[in-house]
Amino acid sequence: MTTSGAPVQEGSGLTSTEAARRLDRDGENVVPRAAPRSLVGRVARQLADPMIVLLCGAFVVVLALGDRVDAAIISAVVVLNAAIGVVQEMRAEHAIAVLDELASPQARVRRDGRLVELPAARLVVGDQVRLEAGDVVPADLVLTEAVALEVDEAAMTGESVPVRRDTGEEVLSGTVVTRGRAFAEVVRTGAESGLGRIAALIAATGLRPTPLQRRLSRLSRQLVVITAALAGLVLVLAVLRGAALADSLILAVSLAVAAIPESLPAVVSVALALGALRMSRRSAIVRWLPAVETLGSVSVLASDKTGTLTEGRMTVRRTWTVEGWCDVEGPAYGRGGTVRGDTAQGAAVARLMRDVVLCNDARITADGDSWSGIGDPLEVALLVAAARLDENLLGVAGEWRRVGETPFDSESRSMVTVHQRGTGERLEVVKGAPEVVLELVAASHEAEQAKAEAHAMASEGYRVLAVVDVPDGGPARLAGLVGVIDPPRDDAAAVVSACRAAGIRPLLITGDHAETALAVARQVGIAGPDSEVADGEVVARGDHVARVDHIDVYARTHPEQKVDIIDAWQARGQVVAMTGDGVNDAPALRRADIGVAMGGRGTEVARQAADLVLADDDLRTVVTAVAEGRRIYANIRTFLRYALSGGLAEVLVILLAPFVGIATPLLPGQILWINMLTHGVPGVAFGGEPLDPELMRRPSPSPERSVLGGGLVGRILVGGALIGAVSIAAGLLARAMSWHTTTVVFLTLGLAQLALALALRAPRSTRRLGERALEVSVAVAVALQVLAATWSPLQDLLGTRSLEPRAWAAVLLLAVLPGAVVAVAARRRRRGAAQPASSPGSGAKPGWK
Repeated sequence: MTTSGAPVQEGSGLTSTEAARRLDRDGENVVPRAAPRSLVGRVARQLADPMIVLLCGAFVVVLALGDRVDAAIISAVVVLNAAIGVVQEMRAEHAIAVLDELASPQARVRRDGRLVELPAARLVVGDQVRLEAGDVVPADLVLTEAVALEVDEAAMTGESVPVRRDTGEEVLSGTVVTRGRAFAEVVRTGAESGLGRIAALIAATGLRPTPLQRRLSRLSRQLVVITAALAGLVLVLAVLRGAALADSLILAVSLAVAAIPESLPAVVSVALALGALRMSRRSAIVRWLPAVETLGSVSVLASDKTGTLTEGRMTVRRTWTVEGWCDVEGPAYGRGGTVRGDTAQGAAVARLMRDVVLCNDARITADGDSWSGIGDPLEVALLVAAARLDENLLGVAGEWRRVGETPFDSESRSMVTVHQRGTGERLEVVKGAPEVVLELVAASHEAEQAKAEAHAMASEGYRVLAVVDVPDGGPARLAGLVGVIDPPRDDAAAVVSACRAAGIRPLLITGDHAETALAVARQVGIAGPDSEVADGEVVARGDHVARVDHIDVYARTHPEQKVDIIDAWQARGQVVAMTGDGVNDAPALRRADIGVAMGGRGTEVARQAADLVLADDDLRTVVTAVAEGRRIYANIRTFLRYALSGGLAEVLVILLAPFVGIATPLLPGQILWINMLTHGVPGVAFGGEPLDPELMRRPSPSPERSVLGGGLVGRILVGGALIGAVSIAAGLLARAMSWHTTTVVFLTLGLAQLALALALRAPRSTRRLGERALEVSVAVAVALQVLAATWSPLQDLLGTRSLEPRAWAAVLLLAVLPGAVVAVAARRRRRGAAQPASSPGSGAKPGWK
């Protein structure tokens, strides 16, 4: 809390009595949590979903008709969907709860005139806290005394390097002291602290329904209206033809059940579960199943910089001496790597590396193929660079003993160390900001050249250090410049390129400097020569909204501003994914349509707020996840095409057959049997269909477009009409040939739908059994359909009769026709789509198959 109390006694801190009074008034220094919703309330919210209501209605109908198999499937799907929704709702509470774990468990505080250690939860406004290197800041503090204090604020602000903090400045709860020491006064605790505000922002950030949920919700409402109208029409027509009202009602309800693809949620659930399983094998942990599908609809990918696009570790990449440039290669803390440059530079570079080892307070130790560092990350990077030139350089501190030093501070912006050899020879080394250090050699002709080179390095996003040494009794000499950067990850550019190829717009959102952010964005391909950069102030004023299509890089942003950026894109109908790893990314991860957190370097808060966690921090997995999402969405559309085509065919047969002289083309039990076979196992098998490579060469459809958009309605009408036509034709042929008409129509209608399923298969790249589930399920369904007309118990149950061989031949010939027509049309369409793609300069066609 921020309210003030009794004045603090200088040097002694609060008294225990006063601290207890403030604690009672303001509460403990903990992140607030919202009161949890009851389980009954959570379940009730899920059951109010339109698709769940539709399923419940279908459950009542099929149960009333005695179809216990379909009833069991539907009830299982309802339970599964409700459970998924409850888990989704609980994610926010978990994200807030993890903030408690991030908070410092203990703090050193002045109480009653002495320094004591107590739980951070007991801190109150006015307490005086002691900070040292390695401490987690326990509350929001104002520094009253600071000695060479540096704080790692990456988790809160996105800064890639520790920040210098001096007396009178604030440090935020949850940040980490990397260097120096300080005393500070508590100014905000609990909900008012930095962590508390982020917790409140996470709690206030509502969850948006996924694109698939929105599409299926619209579809469910449409199906309810259409199905009710068709069932009513069938009921009226049956009564007008003289059928009994009870029989007509049973027929209408049976047709309604057949027209509703009640196995759709099962298909969705299976597709999502299989997608999550495949993702887990690629080290991607799906925390919420619909997140897999959502990735397939992503049109904007907003990425954090530090630790996401970059390695999250400071690394020396370039050096400059009067002899020229050198490039430093190798992983951030890896023992491998080299320093490449003209061999004539060897002595000059060795001297520069010697100086940065001497003027350095960090330490590194070998740990297998990498280095472990202790101290300021920038100084650790300098030692690693020296080791890449020659690991023996790390031992120069033993040869040159330090006899004097002036620590780095914000005023001098430099660090000075004095060293002495056993022979008595002395050496002074100065490193720091070029504009300060180069003044020591301003009289030399190299100084102006060094300033120009330093400016060029800074414009490329490097943090530049200048190094000067002063030999015993001699003038100051320029040793050179060192360019330090948090380098882009090796796979970042490939990921950005893959996203662009898939029609996804990449963005960079960071709390770092604009120059650094733009340099990284250009290196990985997010930004081009004319790309716009906006800072947090622009976002705070709302000026970014009108220019959102033109801005590729956002710098100096706060957590709430990242949320505003995502909101601006979502307001334009875009599906936004956000990647991040810090506490400051958590609200944006929650607000985005899908949040992707880094599992290795990422904070637990970010992981809990995200939908997808990359366990190995491999950005390529994002592209894999997008492919999985598109695969799932395409499979769901394919199932809808298959199921609704069959449902339409059944409606057409019931409606039109009486007008051509077939009074009773199907019995209610036969309709339900066909529905169970075609929508059951074969329908669910569509959820496991393999990826069509064409899906990653075109942009995803708008989330506002119907799941039946993109020409799918027309293809459903064609498929339904073909199946309906051959079924009625079979009935007419049966009547002419004196075959049992109902059995012929029943067999033709069911087998034609199964043939269509085979025609709609996705392209196969292998012959693995795992990709043959659809064929196997269709074969099983065909066997059961044939059994229904040949096995006497099923014949008695369904009202079918045995047929002669000529009738079977006619049924099979007519049943394969719709599937054959659809398969030929699909092959021609695929060839036509591939034709322009092979010509120079052509692009991928938008949309979905």
